Amino acid sequence: MVIKPIAATAAAVFALTLTACGANEMKSAGSSSPSSSVMSSAMTSAMTSSSAAARTGHFTGLNGKHVAGTATVSGMNLEFTDFSSDEGPDLHVYLTKGSTESDVAAGKEIAAIKFDQATQSFPLTGIDTMGYTTVVIHCDKAKAVFGAASLM
Repeated sequence: MVIKPIAATAAAVFALTLTACGANEMKSAGSSSPSSSVMSSAMTSAMTSSSAAARTGHFTGLNGKHVAGTATVSGMNLEFTDFSSDEGPDLHVYLTKGSTESDVAAGKEIAAIKFDQATQSFPLTGIDTMGYTTVVIHCDKAKAVFGAASLM
């Protein structure tokens, strides 16, 4: 039986399971031995983790504004690295399905951000991130999109 991991996370869990169980302890998938239940549990965990696999995008400035850096949605966190933005009076980050004003209005506001802090982290507790494709930097006061990162 050949098992192909769904994502890098699944491969890591599968490799760890093989190391922990030892190759000699593996039985067929239909077996009810402790080894197969460990494998089944590890595979279920790997599949769950892969559905929340990290997605990353690089910011691009929009509407004449500068926004740069990387946005990563991983697990239940949104991380900015090497981030910079033009200053705005009321900058926030949103998860959206695009980069227009209507996408922001229909999206999910995450938090206020700092335009000059290169590394920032935001909890995404209770948010189904798979429904969103874009991270948007938006000035709420001016109702202007400063930049966006498409998640891949």
